Amino acid sequence: MAREISSVGVIGLGTMGAGIAEVLARSGVSVVAVEIDDDGVHRGRGHLEHSTERAVSGGKLDADGRSALLDRIRYTTSLAELSDVDLVIEAIPENLEAKSDVFAQLDKITGPDTIFVSNTSSLSITEIGVHTARPGKVVGMHFFNPAPILKLVEVVRTVVTEPDVVTDVVAFAERLGKTPVVIGDRAGFIANALLFGYLNHAVRMYEQRYATREDLDAAMRFGCGYPMGPLALLDLIGLDTAYEILDTMYHQSRNRLHAPAPLLKQMITAGLLGRKTGRGFYAYDEPDSPTVTDAVTVSNSDTATAREVRKVGVVGTGTMATGIVEVFAKRGYEVILRARSAEKAAASVARVKKSLDKAVVKGRLSEEDAAAALGRISPAVEFEELADVDLVVEAVAEDLAVKQAVFAALDDVVKPGAVLATTTSSLPVIECAAATSRPSDVVGVHFFNPAPVMKLVEVVSTIATAPDVIATVDAVCAAVGKHPVHCGDRAGFIVNALLFPYLNDAVKMLEAHYAEADDIDTAMKVGCGLPMGPFELLDVVGLDVSLAIQRTLYNEFREEGFAPAPLLEHLVTAGRLGRKTGKGFKDYSAR
Repeated sequence: MAREISSVGVIGLGTMGAGIAEVLARSGVSVVAVEIDDDGVHRGRGHLEHSTERAVSGGKLDADGRSALLDRIRYTTSLAELSDVDLVIEAIPENLEAKSDVFAQLDKITGPDTIFVSNTSSLSITEIGVHTARPGKVVGMHFFNPAPILKLVEVVRTVVTEPDVVTDVVAFAERLGKTPVVIGDRAGFIANALLFGYLNHAVRMYEQRYATREDLDAAMRFGCGYPMGPLALLDLIGLDTAYEILDTMYHQSRNRLHAPAPLLKQMITAGLLGRKTGRGFYAYDEPDSPTVTDAVTVSNSDTATAREVRKVGVVGTGTMATGIVEVFAKRGYEVILRARSAEKAAASVARVKKSLDKAVVKGRLSEEDAAAALGRISPAVEFEELADVDLVVEAVAEDLAVKQAVFAALDDVVKPGAVLATTTSSLPVIECAAATSRPSDVVGVHFFNPAPVMKLVEVVSTIATAPDVIATVDAVCAAVGKHPVHCGDRAGFIVNALLFPYLNDAVKMLEAHYAEADDIDTAMKVGCGLPMGPFELLDVVGLDVSLAIQRTLYNEFREEGFAPAPLLEHLVTAGRLGRKTGKGFKDYSAR
C-alpha cells in the first residue's frame, strides 16, 4: 500500500512552484512554501491569490473553497521549516548547481524517509540525487504549466530510485487528479524531448525566412489541430527557458537537431523572452499579456493583382481530388473533373454526391444547395475539355513521372494565363513546372485531407512562380473558405517538415525502450494538448506513407536526425502499416 503523504514542502514560488502549491492545497494537502526572501514570498503569494481569484470568477472554485485552499499554505524563507514534511518538491530555476545545493541542505534538515522530488523539465535527476545521502529517495515529478489545469505528470525514476518511492509518488500524483507516466532519466523526458526538437525546427524555418511566423503557426494549428503554433508557444514558455532545455538536451544527446537555433540566443540577448517581457516572436500589449499588438507580416503577393478565376479543372479521381471538387462546387465554381475513363469520372462524381447528401442529413447543407453544387460538376476524359479553365488543380498519384506527364498535357491544351497547380505533399513543384513551357504559372496548392473539412492550404512557390499567381491562389482560398500559408519549394513544405521528424523521434524513443507507446501518446496528448499521440497518428496516416515522407525529408536535407527510425522500416517491411492493415504500432484487429 502506498504511504500517506499529508504535508509537502514546495521550494520556489515562481509560476510553476505557485501552481504546484495550488494543486496540492486544492487536494487537501498541507503546504509549506519556501522562497529565497520576503519579496519572493510576496510574489508567490500574489501568483496564488490571482490564480485562485480567477478560479472563483470562472466558477471552478467557490469563495469558501478558496479561503480553505489558501489557509493550507504556510509561507517561509527558511528551509528548516521543512523538517517534518513527508515530501519536498523543488521548483527553482533550471540550474543544476542551485538544485543540487538545495537537495544537499534538505538532506540535513528532513527525516530519513522524506521523499525528495525535483520538478526539473530537463536536468538529470541522477545528477541532482547524488548530492544527497539518499539517492534512492530522489525522483522527478515534472508538472506541466499551468499546473492547476494540465493533467500530465512525468514521474522520472533513476537507476537507483527505490521502487516503493516510485509507487508512492505515482499514487500521490493520482490523488492530486493528475495522469502520471513513469519514465527513465534522460534529457527532456518524454514531452520536452519530442516537443522542443519540433519547436527548434520551427525557429530555424523562421530564421531562414522560409515562412512567416503567422504562417508557421497557422500551418500547425489548422493542419494538425495543435492548440498553439510553435512560435506562439515558445513565447508562452519563454525563450530563455526553451534555450536552457534545448541546450541541456543537446549536451546529453549530441543530436544537432537539439542544438538551439542561433536566433534564440540573439533574441534572449536582446531581452526578447516572449510574453513575460512583452516581446518575443510577437509583440504583446504588456508583459505577461496574451494580446498580440504588432502588425501581421506582409506577404510578397499582397502587392500583386489576382487573376480572375471562374472555372476550375481538377485532374484525378482519388479521395483528395473528389474532396477538392466538392470544395469548389459548393462555393459556386464551375468544375471540370477530368478522369482517365468515363467510368472513373462517374464514380468520382457519385462520391461527391454521397458526401453532399451526408452534409444535407447532418443539416450542414440544404438540399437545394447540394443539388446546385452537383450541377456545377462536369465529368471529362479528354484533356482538351480543360481548355478554357482559369485554374487547374492536379491531384493524381504521388509519382513524379505521372505528374509531369499531366503537366505536359495541360501545357498543350490549357489557355494562356491559366494557373496550373499541383497538390503534391512531398514532390518538388519545380519538377512539375519544368514539364511546361510556362513555369511562372505553376504553383503548389497542398490541400489537407479531408479537403471539405480541413481549412489549411499550403501555397508553395518555386523560384519561377509569378507573384500574381500566388495572389490568385490566395484569393481563391479566401473564396472557398480556406486559410492559405506560404512557403518555398522544399521537401515537406511546412507541416510535414515539422510533423514527421517529431513522429520519427517518437519511434526512436520507443525503439530505445525508454517508454511504452501508450505512455508516449498520453504524454503528448495530456501534457501538450495535442489531438492525437504520435503512434495513434502514425497508424492513421499509414506507416508506409510516413516512411516515404521521412525518407524524402532525409534525402533533401541530409540531416542525420531525419534518418527514418529502423523500427518504422521494419514494421513496413512486415506489412504492419497501421489502421488500414489492422496492425501498426497498435493492434486494431480485435477492436
